[in-house]
Amino acid sequence: MNKILVAYFSASGQTMRLAKTIAEVSGGDIYEITPTQKYTSLDLDWHDSNSRSSVEMRKPDSRPSISNLKPNLDGYDSVFIGFPIWWYEAPRIIQTFLESFEWSGKNIVVFATSGGSDLGQSVEILKKSCNANFKDAKVLSSSTNSASIKNGWRAWVFELCKFRLITRAISLYSAKFSRIFFLNVCDSFVNTAGLADL
Repeated sequence: MNKILVAYFSASGQTMRLAKTIAEVSGGDIYEITPTQKYTSLDLDWHDSNSRSSVEMRKPDSRPSISNLKPNLDGYDSVFIGFPIWWYEAPRIIQTFLESFEWSGKNIVVFATSGGSDLGQSVEILKKSCNANFKDAKVLSSSTNSASIKNGWRAWVFELCKFRLITRAISLYSAKFSRIFFLNVCDSFVNTAGLADL
């Protein structure tokens, strides 16, 4: 991986916290996918078949609009895309995001948060919305304990982004920083990220 963008949609804040951790560990830029009409607690009531989210997820062609659709993806090689799992799928707004850009030659890494369900058909459905290379996918359950979050996600992101981390460290070294500072910077990318408030 080279230049990285971490794009996310978060209805409750859980996905946002995870996205910030991934951006910190990977050294990537961060971008929030914000709906034009924000979701209320009533909109997100999955028990109500007439709630906004329920209606959207029943309609495969639903594409909620995005208020801040401004990122220029030309400079990014890889994009992490995060979202909460809704009805075993990605929220429709993720398809809005994917279908708004040209993805040829770019890599996508999917990460998701969930109260218990897995990714289901999320990735396969998203592949139909763009021509990117889907590299990996991971889901975080709300039942995951704090230590597992810190260790597992940190290791996963570091493995995906280790070439970029090494490149950044070499760049710091070549700029005549001391060897001790060089090693501390590398270590901070790997060991300080976490989700303490999840």
